[in-house]
Amino acid sequence: MLDIRKYFDHAATTPLRMEALDILQRYLVEDFGNPNSLHQFGYAAKEALETARQVIADSIGAMSSEIIFTGSGTESNNLALLGAARHLRKLKKGNHIITSCIEHPSVLKTCDALEREGFRVTRIPVDQNGQVNPEDVRAEMRSDTILVSIMHANNVVGTIQKIAEIGELTRERGIWLHSDAVQTYGKVPICVSDLAVDLLTLNAHKIGGPKGVAALYMRKGIRLLPVLFGGSQERGLRPATQNVALIAAFAEAAKLAVREQEQETQRLQTLRKYLIEQLTTQIAGCRLNGHPQDALATHVNISIAQIEGQALMLELDRLGFATSSGSACSSTDHEPSYVLLAMGKSSKTALESLRITMGRTTTRESVDLLVAALQEIVTTWRSARNIPEFTAKIH
Repeated sequence: MLDIRKYFDHAATTPLRMEALDILQRYLVEDFGNPNSLHQFGYAAKEALETARQVIADSIGAMSSEIIFTGSGTESNNLALLGAARHLRKLKKGNHIITSCIEHPSVLKTCDALEREGFRVTRIPVDQNGQVNPEDVRAEMRSDTILVSIMHANNVVGTIQKIAEIGELTRERGIWLHSDAVQTYGKVPICVSDLAVDLLTLNAHKIGGPKGVAALYMRKGIRLLPVLFGGSQERGLRPATQNVALIAAFAEAAKLAVREQEQETQRLQTLRKYLIEQLTTQIAGCRLNGHPQDALATHVNISIAQIEGQALMLELDRLGFATSSGSACSSTDHEPSYVLLAMGKSSKTALESLRITMGRTTTRESVDLLVAALQEIVTTWRSARNIPEFTAKIH
């Protein structure tokens, strides 16, 4: 039997909230109509769809007409980048895109695809904490720059980016700004006007909603070329029958996340501080990866000297704990994390990294169980391989 106390992979996905499940079941079984149908069943589904759209819009200070529902964060990122870049080049605005070297694969690989279409892409470096310097973005802006895409917070180490500062730079020059806010949505306050973003990616299953539904904020006046073709749903940008059950459950989870955000953030910040203190003082050779302050309260990424992160993850799994040695989207790649390498870490340190991410189900008891398990694993591992204990932290 799985023990929810030992779940420390909330950045990969979160347990579905019961309130969201109730809504999901209602629109799967009772109000199951097609929202595009012109009868009572359709009207009921349409009302639920538009109510959900307004909830998501309100949660980020947007208008409901600026919300496009999609099937995943990856889809939203693809639609934002492909749709914006192709549209702006068609208008002869330019063909230069700026992103960072630590973006989610759905941004990095989309930029690779755009390069094959003839676009020029500049990948901004990050500092040792995984943070983009807005001045580096400014330095790379040119007359043909049309789009900047920088994530709101990194999925591997949790470092939060200075999106509002970058937004000021892009808005001054008329350059569109996209940000992937999948990891931050519902966890930190988001107001699209304060961030000065033109496009923002949101996701349901990182906040207790269901998998298979996400959204793209598209500022009024922004136009995208579609990447899928068919009907007129979602302003022609997502031409498929909307999954009202998933969308309504997404809105319910979003409503709850925003309502509980301040209290939950304070609780998790306390747990994060405690977890970091316990790990770095109780386990020799353990050090934190990522920004010590400008980071999500949910994320702790560590490296423990002489032990690969994947080995730690597997040993923890044997004891019933769920953690990660990197992004869930790259979990089959036994390669050093490109995020940590970009932060200047050695390949060895990058391979030693372990991502621990917390959420609603995490308690002080959970943290104590995890720390004790890691201590046991590290002691056993080093003893079996005749590795001397570390008496000081390794930098």
